[in-house]
Amino acid sequence: MYSSEKTDEFRGYIIASVPKKKGRLVGLGRRTRSVPPSSAPPPFVDPEVLTAQLKDKDDRISLLETQMAAQQAGYEAQRRLNQQMMEMMQRMYPNEVFPDVPDP
Repeated sequence: MYSSEKTDEFRGYIIASVPKKKGRLVGLGRRTRSVPPSSAPPPFVDPEVLTAQLKDKDDRISLLETQMAAQQAGYEAQRRLNQQMMEMMQRMYPNEVFPDVPDP
């Protein structure tokens, strides 16, 4: 937490360093003209450009979904193979205790 001494010290520093014009502080609370107000409409963008960007994103999403499905199928195949190998090892060595390894 800040103490009132620190706050007063900070205010004094600001007042001393900010230029004054006709007794008023200059430069505080002003907004530059290059920054539009938040209620300003967004700049115009050609709908065809937006449509092309959306199509590109849709294509990339579709490709990623396909890749993920293939990867998931690979994981499932590996899981089944691991399970078969574990069952075979348990049949070959019935007195052994094998660690239970979680699937990735």
